[in-house]
Amino acid sequence: MTLNLATLLRETAATDPSRPAIVLGDVTLSYAMLHGMAQRFGGGLAKLGIHRGQHVALMLPNVPHFTIAYFGAHYAAAPVVPLNVLLTADEIAYHLEDSDSVALVVWEGFYEQARKAFDRVGTCKHLIVAKADRADVTAPEGAVSMTALIGGAEPITDLPPTMPDDTAVILYTSGTTGRPKGAELTHFNLFYNADYMSNRLLGGSRNVALVCLPLFHSFGQTVMQNGTLRAGGTMVLMPRFDPEGALGLIAKHRVTLFAGVPTMYFALLHYPESSKFDTSCLEKCVSGGSAMPVEVMRAFDEKFSVNVLEGYGLSETSPVASFNRMDRPKKAGSIGLPIEGVEFRLEDAEGKVVTETGVPGEICIKGHNVMKGYYKRPEVNATSIVDGWFHSGDVGTRDDDGFYFIVDRKKDMIIRGGFNVYPREIEEVLYAHPAIGEAAVIGIPHESHGEEVKAIVAFKPGQSATPEDIIAYCKEHLAAYKYPRQVEIRDALPKGPTGKILKRELRD
Repeated sequence: MTLNLATLLRETAATDPSRPAIVLGDVTLSYAMLHGMAQRFGGGLAKLGIHRGQHVALMLPNVPHFTIAYFGAHYAAAPVVPLNVLLTADEIAYHLEDSDSVALVVWEGFYEQARKAFDRVGTCKHLIVAKADRADVTAPEGAVSMTALIGGAEPITDLPPTMPDDTAVILYTSGTTGRPKGAELTHFNLFYNADYMSNRLLGGSRNVALVCLPLFHSFGQTVMQNGTLRAGGTMVLMPRFDPEGALGLIAKHRVTLFAGVPTMYFALLHYPESSKFDTSCLEKCVSGGSAMPVEVMRAFDEKFSVNVLEGYGLSETSPVASFNRMDRPKKAGSIGLPIEGVEFRLEDAEGKVVTETGVPGEICIKGHNVMKGYYKRPEVNATSIVDGWFHSGDVGTRDDDGFYFIVDRKKDMIIRGGFNVYPREIEEVLYAHPAIGEAAVIGIPHESHGEEVKAIVAFKPGQSATPEDIIAYCKEHLAAYKYPRQVEIRDALPKGPTGKILKRELRD
């Protein structure tokens, strides 16, 4: 049996070739055009001498070139290594070396840092530059133009006979503990995850999807790119999120599907002129990446007349592992139920399975979505995946209906005077404060308690409060050992490329 992830694009291109696949500004690519360019890019990689099993790194924002290179590499049977476009030269060099990538495809706007890294990594032989002007076939010395590569190549028309368990994509984790590790995801991992999103969770409809989540990130890649293409939908690309631009695109293109992280929902919810835009076309909204504050979800549902569904997953799980579902009432604050074919269980600190409802434990995941392992990390794999169970590092609880709730990251848990304090619980209280727009809670060293609870907050426009006011508010809603003793006020909290608040920077 063979399986190749490019089947997602190939099948829709065969059944509906003229349907719009990608929209960016004034450019629209049909499925036939997108598929043809991917086949030619695969032929271009083969012409460069890149062969089956060699890795191709992509450093591309939300532009059509990402999707072309992504599926084109699969036509060459070359696993893809998506990289964050904001990496520094040192970080790019590390990823190229660690992943054994033989080629790097980079957007022209990030060329300078990429070139510095490329010149330092002798095992990476090919630098391919993608440009906004598709007619420009020039490239800097020692590099190849992506346009020229596609234009001068014969298309690969037959999908290579990759196996379901062959590596398709290596996704690097954020590296909150130690250096980033590459999660090896297979053709089957990713194909079935996309199939679930398109046919089961979203009902197989041809959505018009606003893609503002980075395509190099697992959420944007599987849910918005692969899931949309699987269902024959249209991707409206947004290279950089801002609330006014997003609302404008929703209204202009009659977007039916929006996916985002909680900070994006918050920005849309509180954009002061949102009523100018007709967003009645929105039918489905999904949230992931980090926990959605319950107050934000409820307010967004009411304002935009939608039903935001929250899910959960990690790069290591392709990423979707659980979701609230369209065919049954959701539970606000819950990550839902494990998706079909996936099992969850909770383990305590001694590795024993937690059977009682409401008792916290580390979420462990088993199923078709779990990665092969971390690339070249056998010692880490031995403890990360035990008897098929992937240890997520997230602490959760389960209710009587089988719904799971994230308590916090295992490593984010604060131990104050012997009591376990979960930052998410405190953050929920902070987000309910009328003045607070962003909040994060961390542990800081304390001489007698071991750790103390500290909150870092940013206010909504035009709002303010004193640290004392915020502490007093938390004391009303939290047990004495939980409320923050320190509050720091900032203009904004640091965020990653998906809009997720970066607690590691706050700790540093």
